[in-house]
Amino acid sequence: MQFTRRIALLTPLAALLVAAAPPKKRVAAPPRTAVPAYPAPSKAPLPEKVRVALTTEAGLIVVELDVKHAPASATNFVRYAETRRFDGTVFYRAMHLAWGQQPNGLIQAGTRGDPRRNLPPIAHEPTDQTGILHKAGTLSMARYAPGTATGDFSIMVSDQPGLDAQPESADPEAKAGYAAFGQVVEGMDVVKAIFAAPISETEGEGIMRGQILAKPVKIIAARRLPDTAPAPVASPVPASTAAAPQPGTAF
Repeated sequence: MQFTRRIALLTPLAALLVAAAPPKKRVAAPPRTAVPAYPAPSKAPLPEKVRVALTTEAGLIVVELDVKHAPASATNFVRYAETRRFDGTVFYRAMHLAWGQQPNGLIQAGTRGDPRRNLPPIAHEPTDQTGILHKAGTLSMARYAPGTATGDFSIMVSDQPGLDAQPESADPEAKAGYAAFGQVVEGMDVVKAIFAAPISETEGEGIMRGQILAKPVKIIAARRLPDTAPAPVASPVPASTAAAPQPGTAF
């Protein structure tokens, strides 16, 4: 019985692995005058955790990126936000999986291979090295082959262990898995609303048919939030000083 169940899951798992890649859509290079002048990213080292606010047409999503454990993927996401390359891009895909507890699947957004927006590809960071697993709310890099990820990312609506690295697998794709690098800390209701949006009956080719949103949800702005620092420790105040309010102090 266990073997039969495993065979039944092979096709859905293969679909999940393929569908986590960005769409293979050729984007024509624009005229030179149309190339946006993106600001330069900061060269300052990043803290271990960075938060980015995604203001979308459906509401606000705040994500926390794990720079310590997934430095290439998290830093890449921050650079796209700092240079405003995500501004005006869209959530374009909602992948609904028929098995398991519902809702089950992920949503996907990003540059869709646009050469005007893309930064160079980044190194692949498998989950068996980072320790960041594909749980509900996790951010993950979309890619073709390992090492080709650029400006597309997914957000898990539910746990997706099939996207984690499977070191003992004979399948290179399953062996590599996908690179998880952060977590939604605010706005999972917005993520689920995007996931539940109507799907186009005509958009998408091959395995992506039935996964493209009829009306993509625009990312109006992606902005890095101020780094959080520990609250300063107040110095002891002598009782005599504390007893007498200073002139002009409002109470």
